[in-house]
Amino acid sequence: MATYNNQLQAQQKPKFSVAITTKGYQSLIANTLRDPARVRRFTASITSAVAVNPALQECDAGTILAGALLGESLNLSPSPQLGQYYLVPFKQKAKYDRNNRLIRQESVTAQFVLGYKGYIQLALRSGQYADLDVTEIKQGEYLGKDSMTGKPKFQFIEDDDQRDALPTVGYMAYFEYMNGFRKVLYWSKEKMMNHADTYSKAFSRQKYEELLAGKIPESEMWKYSSFWYKSFDDMAKKTMLRQLISRWGVMSIEMTKALESDNAVAAVADNGEILTTQEVVSDAQEQPELHTGKPEVGAGQALPHGDISQGEPTAVEEVVDLSSL
Repeated sequence: MATYNNQLQAQQKPKFSVAITTKGYQSLIANTLRDPARVRRFTASITSAVAVNPALQECDAGTILAGALLGESLNLSPSPQLGQYYLVPFKQKAKYDRNNRLIRQESVTAQFVLGYKGYIQLALRSGQYADLDVTEIKQGEYLGKDSMTGKPKFQFIEDDDQRDALPTVGYMAYFEYMNGFRKVLYWSKEKMMNHADTYSKAFSRQKYEELLAGKIPESEMWKYSSFWYKSFDDMAKKTMLRQLISRWGVMSIEMTKALESDNAVAAVADNGEILTTQEVVSDAQEQPELHTGKPEVGAGQALPHGDISQGEPTAVEEVVDLSSL
């Protein structure tokens, strides 16, 4: 199916600020959103978001627009302050066959990345949950498991300043249905660290520990732009919510769509339908069978000139680096 993205591949892609003013893009937005006031708000919002992000400006304009329309269809905000979803630049190197013939040109696309606050927003909006949250567990707060039920027990420190000063030892996510059913999930930080080291190709536990210890030279800091390096706690929270809701939670149609679209490259078809392509392995997904081994540090991570990820394709999927909040 032809898409706006495919139509632009054979020519130099215009900057997003120019592309979004063209008749084709304006018609697409108007036909998708319909409400003139919503069209104006959306156009202003996404144009502003791209203008302040130099790395995002290098992306294919069609993928930016499609990703933003996907977020709009889920009624989520792209504002970094709200943390509901992000458009993350991802650079794919040119691909050649065995005869050195070009199969795919080098490209920079925008990926739709669902934030952990987006998970919470969509779940609560479904009307099934009376409460839903995720938080760090500080030293001394985890009291082990109940000997009868196996459920984790906690004793939270009431003084916020005292609590914030303590080291994080784990993560807890919970939900409560409207009918009173509750589910609590706890992972130690050790388990989360091993999870990230196993399932994220952009993360190395050893390198993360060196980073925390200040052993990484400033000249190499650009290699450590993955969400797991830059915001480990936020990625841990997202992982906890994904584990909790996908296993035990009620999934609305809207939420199922969001999870399926997470870390995907979106495109808009001629009929206005938003198509998503899962070309990458999410840091939060558990699909170790797709991995062919951890690359050297720097692969699938940001380039020196900005927070743009790059990855080498595998036989099934490609690497993603969640490069900036």
